[in-house]
Amino acid sequence: MRVTVCELPHEPAALATAWAGLCRHTAQHGSELVLLPEFAFVDPMWEFEHFDPARWAAGEALSNTWLARLPELRATHVVGTRPASMADRHFNEGFIWSAATGLTPLRRKFFLPAEPGGWETNWFDQGDSVFPAFHAGALSFGLNICTELWALETYAAYAALAVHAILAPRATAAATTAKWLSAGVVAAVRSGAFCLSSNRVDPTGACGGAGWIISPDGQVLASTTPEAPFATVDIDLAAATAARASYPRYVFRG
Repeated sequence: MRVTVCELPHEPAALATAWAGLCRHTAQHGSELVLLPEFAFVDPMWEFEHFDPARWAAGEALSNTWLARLPELRATHVVGTRPASMADRHFNEGFIWSAATGLTPLRRKFFLPAEPGGWETNWFDQGDSVFPAFHAGALSFGLNICTELWALETYAAYAALAVHAILAPRATAAATTAKWLSAGVVAAVRSGAFCLSSNRVDPTGACGGAGWIISPDGQVLASTTPEAPFATVDIDLAAATAARASYPRYVFRG
C-alpha cells in the first residue's frame, strides 16, 4: 500500500500553500492512504488554559470546511483527527475518509495532558479507552493520537490483533522530536507493524513537523522536513505479517 505522511501549518496563508503542495504530491504519487496531523487545519486551541465556546465553535466549523476538501487529495483513504461535539461534550475524534463512504468516526482521544501549552483536559472530554483495529482497504491499523503514542501497553494488543500499521497524528514540539521518534520506533518494533506519524508545524516551534514512516523492524523509511514536508512510501503489508513471527514479538505470544 502506498502511504503518505506530512507536516502541515495551521496559519491560513501558509496552510493554503501547503495544502496545494500536498494535493500535487498525493496526485503525482498515487497515494492510497494519507495521514494528516492531529487537529489539522485549525489553531491550537489547547494552548489556551480556559475553554472558550466561541473558539471551539469556530474551530469545529473551520475543520468541517476543510474536511469537505479531502477529495482534492485524490487518495483512496485519509485519516486524521477533528474537533467533534456531542451534546455538551467535546472530543478530539479520529476519522477515516474515503470517496466511497465519506467521513467515518474512529476512536476519540483518551489520554489528555494538562500543562502549560497543552491544556487538553480543559478542552476535551476523555474519549475511548479501547484501542481496536480499524481498516483502510487491506490495511489493518491502530490509532494512537499524539500523547497516546506513549501508551506502550497498547502495542502488545496490536500485535495480537495483527494490525499492519499504527497511525499517530501528532501536535508535538520541535525540541522533543527525538524522543517522539524513539516512541515511534518502539511502537513499530513491539507491535511488528509499520508506524506512521504526521505532525503539525508552526513558526514558533510549538509544533515541529517531522512526520515519519517506520518499518516493523524499527528502520526509518522516510521522514518529512521543512524542505520536503511530504513523504510517500510503498509499504508491504506482508512484511508486517511476517514480523509478528520474528523477535521480539514471538517471545510474548501465548
